[in-house]
Amino acid sequence: MRILVIEDNRDILANLLDYLEIKGYSVDCAQDGLAGLHLATSAHYDLIVLDLMLPGMDGVQLCQRLRNEARNAVPILMLTARDTLEDRLEGLRSGADDYLIKPFSLAELVARIEAVLRRSHGRQKRRLQVADLTYDLDTSEVTRAGKVLRLNRLTMQLLKILMQRSPSVVRREVLEEALWGDEPPNSDSLRSHIHLLRQTIDKPFSTALLHTQHGVGYRIVSAVESDC
Repeated sequence: MRILVIEDNRDILANLLDYLEIKGYSVDCAQDGLAGLHLATSAHYDLIVLDLMLPGMDGVQLCQRLRNEARNAVPILMLTARDTLEDRLEGLRSGADDYLIKPFSLAELVARIEAVLRRSHGRQKRRLQVADLTYDLDTSEVTRAGKVLRLNRLTMQLLKILMQRSPSVVRREVLEEALWGDEPPNSDSLRSHIHLLRQTIDKPFSTALLHTQHGVGYRIVSAVESDC
């Protein structure tokens, strides 16, 4: 499980990182709202631990931008020393899944993380995400950086397979069989659909997600040394 911790207090941040890593989580961190938003929208996380009071952009603003602009449904556990009912309601209304008041025990924090992950598991399993690219399997809506992308039936199917297998390379023959069965139209058909997919999900954006492993196949991954 990969967790992003966004917290500006260095001592609290160090304690959180050490404890979560001891508990077996892979942890990234940011110390201000803007850096946190960048990480949250450019990589995949299973959960975000988000401080409410942050420099640059506070937790409420960050949460709202993730939900409303980036269309990112990653579970968020909000941390704050502000303990009034209105403060708690504001955090939850902004899109947080849970709210923990400082000071707190690290054991309670992990228990809350586990509870949020359990609750969100059923919701997330119908949604694929790699970096800021998302595919809602229930609605068939594909977005990147909050922008809705239009794909035809075959490129949608191709994208689904690649995102389900991410970050692994999917061999050409596996993709051809999934799209056309035992009789692919011709040797250039898959390449043509990969080109169309790349034009849609990568060309308008600064970072490429679709990569070619020459002689093998293709993969979608957020960061890779690619030979394409």
